[in-house]
Amino acid sequence: MLVDVIADSVLDTFELVPFLFVTYLAMEALEHSTEGRMQGFVARAGHAGPVVGALLGAIPQCGFSAMAATLFSGGVVTVGTLVAVILSTSDEMVPVFLAHQEPVGRLLSIMLLKVVVGIIVGLLLDAMLHAVRHVGNPKPHIHDLCERAHCHCEDEEGEEDAPSEQASGDATHAHHHGYGHWAIVRSAAVHTVQVTGFILLVTFLFGLLIEVMGGDELALLLGSHPVRATFLAALVGLIPNCGASVAITELYLDGVLGAGSMVAGLLASGGVGLLVLFRTNNNVRQNIAITAFVYVVGVVVGLIVSASGILF
Repeated sequence: MLVDVIADSVLDTFELVPFLFVTYLAMEALEHSTEGRMQGFVARAGHAGPVVGALLGAIPQCGFSAMAATLFSGGVVTVGTLVAVILSTSDEMVPVFLAHQEPVGRLLSIMLLKVVVGIIVGLLLDAMLHAVRHVGNPKPHIHDLCERAHCHCEDEEGEEDAPSEQASGDATHAHHHGYGHWAIVRSAAVHTVQVTGFILLVTFLFGLLIEVMGGDELALLLGSHPVRATFLAALVGLIPNCGASVAITELYLDGVLGAGSMVAGLLASGGVGLLVLFRTNNNVRQNIAITAFVYVVGVVVGLIVSASGILF
C-alpha cells in the first residue's frame, strides 16, 4: 500500500511540473518587462478572467488550478478568476466517467454546470469586491514570490549586466532576479522545485489517509444522509488529492451519492489549486477565506441541485 501511495503521489505531482514551470516562466518574463506594459495586460484581461478561467478549468486535469493559484499569488489575476478555475476544474471526474463508459451527454452536462457556476460566481465575486472594497484589477507583485521563497535568483550573469542599469540611476526596482534569459529560467526552475516538493509531501500524506480510511468507510460516511452527505462530500472535495474526486465520482456512479452531493464534492474539488495557494500566497487569512468560500459555494449549489430534483 505504501509503495502504491508513493508511486501515485509522484505521478500525480510530476504531471504538474510542466504547468508550474511554464507559469513561473511567464511570470518571470512579465516581471522583467516594463511595468506599464505588465499592468496594462492585467487591466485588459481582468474583467474576462473568470470566463476564461472557468473554460480552462474544465479541461480534464488540475494543472490550470495550480497555475491560477500561482498567478493570483503574484497579483496577475483576480480572486474571481482563481475561484472560477477551482470550481470548474474537472480533475479526475472525466477519465472516471469515460472508464465507466457513461453517456457523453451525462458527462458534458455536469461539466457545463461546473463551468457556468464558475463563471457566475467568479464574475459576481469580482464585482462585489470592486463595489464594496473598491478592489479593481490586481497590481502585479510577482517579485514578492521570490522574496518570500528566498530563492536568491540573482546570479553572476545579473551582476555582470546590472551595472549599466545602475549607472543610469534607475533605483526604482529594488528587487530583481538577475538579467537575461538564463536568470529568468533559473528563477522559474527554483520556484517550480520548491512548490513541487511541497505538493508531493502533502499529496502523499492525503493519499495515505484515503488508503487507510478505505472506500467502504468513505461510502458509509457519505451515503448515510443526503443533506449531511452534501456537506461531507464538499469537505472531501477540498482534499488536494486526485483520490478525492475519484472517490466522489465512483460513489455517485455506484448510486451511493445523489446528484447534489456529487456536485458539491466536485465543485470543491479543485485539484491542487488551493494547496498551491497556501504555498505561494503569504496571506493565510485570505487563503482560508477563499477555501471557505469555495466550500460554501459547493454546498449551496449541491443543496439547490438536490432540492430541485436535477438528475444527470
